[in-house]
This record gives sequence, structure tokens and C-alpha cells, in this order.
Amino acid sequence: MTGASISALAALAGSAIGGLASLATAWLTQSHQEQTARIAQENTRRERIFGEFIDQASKLYVDALVHSLDDPTKMIGIYAVIGKLRLFAAADTIQEAERVIEAIVEIYFRPPLDLHDRKTLDVNKYDLLQPFAEACRRELFLASPARRPPTRTARAAY
Repeated sequence: MTGASISALAALAGSAIGGLASLATAWLTQSHQEQTARIAQENTRRERIFGEFIDQASKLYVDALVHSLDDPTKMIGIYAVIGKLRLFAAADTIQEAERVIEAIVEIYFRPPLDLHDRKTLDVNKYDLLQPFAEACRRELFLASPARRPPTRTARAAY
């Protein structure tokens, strides 16, 4: 081999290596962007379902405070939402949601509360959704892209 052919071969090998590096970088970047978009979509779905549960539970909770359970079909909406939660939510979040439902059902079987009597209204005692909301916040924080451990493809980039 002559010096000219070695130089040409080295130039071709350098071009091939540069092209492969560029291709690998583009593939890793696209893979990371797709993963981030998928996680953001999951979190958006979680936020929507968590909010729907809070809306349903709030309405039922207030109704339970002032009425007895005269129509069990009132509970259909919240049971549908907790069914959706069971599809993807963390066990702690589901456990808190079940606790909320159990408390609402229990409250329905108590005597109605007189909301005009300020002495009976203890905000800390009647904040039924706070543990559920905190469980949701923890789950969303742990599921955020910044908190997720790097995947195998992401580790290869470093």
C-alpha cells in the first residue's frame, strides 16, 4: 500500500465513523424525545383522572355531610373513576382513593351535619381529600421525567 492509498482509506474511515456517530446521536436524541413525550402524556392522563376523582369525591362528600344515601346510583361516577385509577396509578394512591370512598360511604350513614353550626365545622377534621392529594403529588413527582432513572439507551449517550 502506498501512502496515498493509506491516506484515502483513513479519510474514508473517518467519514464513516463521523457518519455513524451522527446517526447514533440523532437516534438517541429522537428516542429520548419520544420517551419524554410519552412520560408527559402519562402524567397528563394521571392529572386528569386525579382531578376527576377529586371533583367526584368533593361533590359526594358535601352531599354525604348533609344527606343520607337515598340513591346509591350517586356513587357510580366515583366507582368508575377509581376503576380508571386502578389501571395505572400507584398502590399508595389507590389505597388513599379507597379510603376516601370508604369515608364517604360511612358519612352517608351518619346523621346529617348542620352546616350553620360553626362549632361542628373543624377544617382539619373534614379535609378528607388531603392524604389523597398528597399521594397524587408524590406519584406525579416520582413519575416526572427529571426523576426517572436513565434508560439503557440514555446511559449509552454518556
